[in-house]
Amino acid sequence: MSFLTLDLNLLRVFDAVMTEQNLTRAANLLAMTQPAVSNALRRLRDTLGDELVIRTAHGVKPTSRAVELWPIVRRALSDLEAAVTPDTFDVSRANTTFRMAMADATAALWLPFLVRAIERDAPGLNVRMVPLTTREPRPMLLRGDIDLAIGFFPGVAAQLASGQNTAVSQIRHERLYTGEYVCVMRKNHPLAKGELTLDTYCEAHHLLVSFSGRAKGLMDDALNELGRERRILLTVNQFFTAGKVVASSDLITVLPHHLIAATGMEQSLIAKKLPFVLPEVNVDMLWHERDARNPAHKWLREQLSLSTHEGISKTVKPK
Repeated sequence: MSFLTLDLNLLRVFDAVMTEQNLTRAANLLAMTQPAVSNALRRLRDTLGDELVIRTAHGVKPTSRAVELWPIVRRALSDLEAAVTPDTFDVSRANTTFRMAMADATAALWLPFLVRAIERDAPGLNVRMVPLTTREPRPMLLRGDIDLAIGFFPGVAAQLASGQNTAVSQIRHERLYTGEYVCVMRKNHPLAKGELTLDTYCEAHHLLVSFSGRAKGLMDDALNELGRERRILLTVNQFFTAGKVVASSDLITVLPHHLIAATGMEQSLIAKKLPFVLPEVNVDMLWHERDARNPAHKWLREQLSLSTHEGISKTVKPK
């Protein structure tokens, strides 16, 4: 193969197919028909002497040669785009809608700052919130159901941070905040005074916040390792609901410390250190590779990142 005879447009098609790992979505991204994308991919296969992608039930899977080649192609296309495209993006003239997914309490902390930034600098931008019912938002991003997700996604973040399949990863991420879990109860709860022990914790009645309705949480996994268990009397799918119920009952719950204020009941609640160890609460922002170079999307991510320290309300430290 001679590079002089290579049609560089084929590399744009290859990049889109690797980004979407689906020929139909790649065609939509490129404003082409799917047959045209398939034909371009066939020409590039013939030129490089490799299948590049293999069809699957849900799209296409890249070959090892494609995995090796894509970072180089993406970097070259990005450099070329930066060189020939003038940096004239004006956020004040942008007119688009972003769909975001996050838990109710997370939205209550971050969105007021984002709304102020939009009203001040980008009056044409709109945000549509989508319910977050899972700790695994990647399928929503891959399908294009949402443009961005913010939350505690331990499995996703660990995989991305470990470098697994980074060469073909379609998902980007940024760590926004790291906090801790605490035990939350009403201020005049019988357990509010004194140290919270493992025995008193397990003997209490509990409320579990579960987006998916799952009957167990991280706390139960930690207790199981200690040979202990707890009585979950109520499961809800919103932090706000959890705060309201705990503030007016003898149930106790476990919440990320930074989200207590977002329940609206922080004056009626007390936070206590847990009598066992839980992983840190890492709040991550996730988005799809297809939006990485979108200037409006980039502005949105920058605003969310800048607002992190302002948005994390200071609550009373756990006792």
